[in-house]
Amino acid sequence: MSRVENFEGQVKQLSSEELRAFREWFVQFEAEAWGRQFEADVHNGKLDELAARALRDYGKLVG
Repeated sequence: MSRVENFEGQVKQLSSEELRAFREWFVQFEAEAWGRQFEADVHNGKLDELAARALRDYGKLVG
């Protein structure tokens, strides 16, 4: 049995209150992970071309 399958079984056994608390925790956990990844992508220049294209397109709309 994989760790994910084991975890799925454990989640299925949670009470309604435990499941609610887990959801709240996971939403926060995922938001923080996404934020860290976004910051790393910005720092590493992975979004530079996308930002430049957005600014060019915006300039065409208003200019």
